Amino acid sequence: MQEPFGSLDGHKTKAASLADAINRLLQNLVLKCAKSEGIRDYYHVGVIGYGGHGVKPAFTGHLAGKELVPVSEIGNHPARLEVRTKTVEDGQGGMMEQSVKFPIWFEPTAEGGTPMCTALHRASNIAVTWLANHPNCFPPIVINISDGESSDGDPFNPSYDLMTLSSSDGEVLLFNLHLSSSNHRPIEFPETEDMLPDKHSKLLFSMSSPLPEYMRKIIAQEGVDVSLNTRGFVFNADMTSVIRFLDIGTRPANLR
Repeated sequence: MQEPFGSLDGHKTKAASLADAINRLLQNLVLKCAKSEGIRDYYHVGVIGYGGHGVKPAFTGHLAGKELVPVSEIGNHPARLEVRTKTVEDGQGGMMEQSVKFPIWFEPTAEGGTPMCTALHRASNIAVTWLANHPNCFPPIVINISDGESSDGDPFNPSYDLMTLSSSDGEVLLFNLHLSSSNHRPIEFPETEDMLPDKHSKLLFSMSSPLPEYMRKIIAQEGVDVSLNTRGFVFNADMTSVIRFLDIGTRPANLR
């Protein structure tokens, strides 16, 4: 995670770029749930980090140590606000720089080791507790993001155990996102393993849930060929595909 994305020029590591994407995703989830009376808890979100430091909750600040947090608590407790600049239209046909405050909940880390099995077991334990208390919920969505192979064993069995958990509405959805350090084109939402280049990519494909119908419709509208076998998996992801994957992977079937 200390290397840059292949599509970038080396100024940002994968860890830093991914942290930005996750913080922006959390900000967008908060905005989706913001109503006149406040932030409605349509979502509960957990961020679990894993690497050389072990496996542990990755929120910082007020939320540090918490495994699963309602979105209202996320919206009300960013760890800090960072001032950034963005380019906007100046109203006269040109562009200008504008300072904006960017909320931070998750900091980039990149330490050796990829204890994926332990992380998947941790996700399963969290899902089991959630499902026991919310048996009729929309199935939990787990997004596993990694740039390397598991360093603590074969992750297939713990991924299978996770995917066979269920609510009355269906089985837990496990999606996998492999981050790239190369300039090779990402392989997004495959329906078979035939186009995948190696044993590791095929393993991640086998660990990924088929997309539910509403997600297939979303990516079909973006020009991606889909079938009943299309899985929630991207191999060799660049930053553009990371952002799209996180957006699609966290959209609910509806938001009431």
